[in-house]
Amino acid sequence: MTTSRCRPTTTPGTISFDGDRFLVPAELIATAFDLAPADVPDLMRHGSITSRSETGVEEDAGRWRITFFYNRRALRLTIDSQGEVLKGALFDTPGRTG
Repeated sequence: MTTSRCRPTTTPGTISFDGDRFLVPAELIATAFDLAPADVPDLMRHGSITSRSETGVEEDAGRWRITFFYNRRALRLTIDSQGEVLKGALFDTPGRTG
């Protein structure tokens, strides 16, 4: 398994929450998966890029982990309540396609 730490180039507040979902810039996802930003929305609509989010509890309260999956790779972002990326990791996910 290949794992790499990444600190995506974002500024505080670039990831936001609209009450129902996180709004992540396509450029952030595209950079991680070596895609054109314009392709990200269609890939998500067609299920080629999937995601999941987890809400922090106890000592992680006020943080979220958002993971995007594409082509047997995953981008995991840990964000705070202002939308700042605290940590990022890009890693292989054998056996998972989307």
